[in-house]
Amino acid sequence: MKALIKIALPLSLGVSLAVLPMQGIAALQQGVKAPDFTLKAAQGGKEFDLSLKATLRNGPVVLYFFPAAFTPGCTVEAHLFAEANSKFNQLGARVIGVTAGNIHRVAEFSRSECRDKFAVAADPGAKVAARYDSTMVGPDGAPLSNRTSYVIAPNGTILLAYTDSKPRAHVEKTMAAVRAWKARR
Repeated sequence: MKALIKIALPLSLGVSLAVLPMQGIAALQQGVKAPDFTLKAAQGGKEFDLSLKATLRNGPVVLYFFPAAFTPGCTVEAHLFAEANSKFNQLGARVIGVTAGNIHRVAEFSRSECRDKFAVAADPGAKVAARYDSTMVGPDGAPLSNRTSYVIAPNGTILLAYTDSKPRAHVEKTMAAVRAWKARR
């Protein structure tokens, strides 16, 4: 029995810790300047160069990092952002998804899972995600984007940083931050 407890307790603790999300924690905090970047992106399957600085000229940006295209959680998150995209646009905000995938996979994801609604950028090696302190190690040891959402004001200031491995609350949190920004204008 003691041997079973010695094995079961660490296993149960390990499993419990492995499934706990890091809710509300993101390394780049509210009020700091968002790092600028230019990445290959796609919307509706059409590729282009996406610049954060240029996108911010049109209003705030909802920048969300996600681990991998066509995985269950990332697909759910893409669908949720696609459904809410027109509301973000009505508030003057643009949604951009970023993942450590290649541009061809991202282009396909932008068309099918993002439903042509918003741009998705390819971040090979998760280099931009690292500048946003939003990385994790994938099963193969390669860096991936962590599931982190930012709302960035047109002046480049971060209004919201939110990390949670579960995709559902990201749209709600970012929408609230965009609405608060809009109310202050």
